[in-house]
Amino acid sequence: MPGIIVVGGGFAGVWSAAGAVRLARETRRELSVTLISPGDDLVIRPRLYQSAPERMRVSLDRILGPAGVRRIAATVTGIDTTGQTVTTTDRNGLSAELHYDRLILATGSELVRPDVPGADLLFDVDTLPAATELDIHLNRLPDLPPGAGRFTAVVVGAGFTGLEIATELMDRLGAVAATHAPGAKARVVLVERANTLGPELGPGPRREITDALAVLGVEYRLGVSVAAVEPDQVALSDGTQFATHTVIWTAGVRANGLTAGIPGVRDRLGRLEVDANLAVTDVPAVYAAGDTAAAAADPGHRVMQCCQHALQLGKFAGHNAAADLLGLPAVPFSATPYVTCLDLGSYGAVFTDGWDRRVVATGAVAKERKRKVNELWIYPPTDDADELLRQADYRFSVRQIREPAV
Repeated sequence: MPGIIVVGGGFAGVWSAAGAVRLARETRRELSVTLISPGDDLVIRPRLYQSAPERMRVSLDRILGPAGVRRIAATVTGIDTTGQTVTTTDRNGLSAELHYDRLILATGSELVRPDVPGADLLFDVDTLPAATELDIHLNRLPDLPPGAGRFTAVVVGAGFTGLEIATELMDRLGAVAATHAPGAKARVVLVERANTLGPELGPGPRREITDALAVLGVEYRLGVSVAAVEPDQVALSDGTQFATHTVIWTAGVRANGLTAGIPGVRDRLGRLEVDANLAVTDVPAVYAAGDTAAAAADPGHRVMQCCQHALQLGKFAGHNAAADLLGLPAVPFSATPYVTCLDLGSYGAVFTDGWDRRVVATGAVAKERKRKVNELWIYPPTDDADELLRQADYRFSVRQIREPAV
């Protein structure tokens, strides 16, 4: 039986596997689909800035098991595109080599950490273990001796993730302080190397972002970066120092290092160049999806390393890898119109449309949309193969997701 191996258990990997199974079932063809991931869960990564991040995951077996996807809990340590094999190491340290007829690389992205003194003291919300470590740390702050900086957090990077964690922290830190140290005040300082807030978000939502920070009391320093981190303070490049036990790094991501195992062309983010069908350029039998793929979204624009595009890329990659293997026509990737919904904590949110990020909604209206994104639209169905495969259709819209019965 011909086989597809999907490497990566994130959004792109899950939907790649489901997309491949959907086409095989629709055409009544035999196809083996295997997903390899070191973890047992799909981590809801866009929610890791929120409290209790250990809740932000869904069992991969409950998502893909009913659809017949084989799952291997292991880390891929090597890819041989000539011999069409992947090498894995499981949790017991045992190695294995698996053959693929088609490979879909969907290993996502990883945080780019800085080379500064004390970098090992930085927190982040890039992975579930890291976000959980931060959450535990925040709840243990009351155990520290009273003093300057106990309930101060410095967030480095005023991009999408930095803005979401900074605004959310005002409530998270405030609740911890109010419960355990009445009278103590939470302080959040946002540090950005550029001279503007949300530099990659453009001018569209900037007014709303600035207003939100002012209302919430989030301070910010622009045109500076971190120079050094110590257990009880952080120094900035302009010589400013803040007393703090909590410095969170959010500045920049790149494609997962496994892309280096594919002899393809990469962009500045390490993503693999792909053709219209998401096949890696000049590398037979290999496809890329999600944050590893430098795919065209619209003329003049490439996909973003974001959940919206990861879901869509996965569905097309799975469909096309299966179509290639089964001798069926491929479907060129087509992205839905690009939108963003930026959470701004208790202030609300800002929803934008298009690459110029034209503001469409703010406040409570945008916040409700963000709630639906976070809590409904990005979650794949569990224990329901038919619904999973219905949603795995590359033509499927999130607006077709059925609201849970109340």
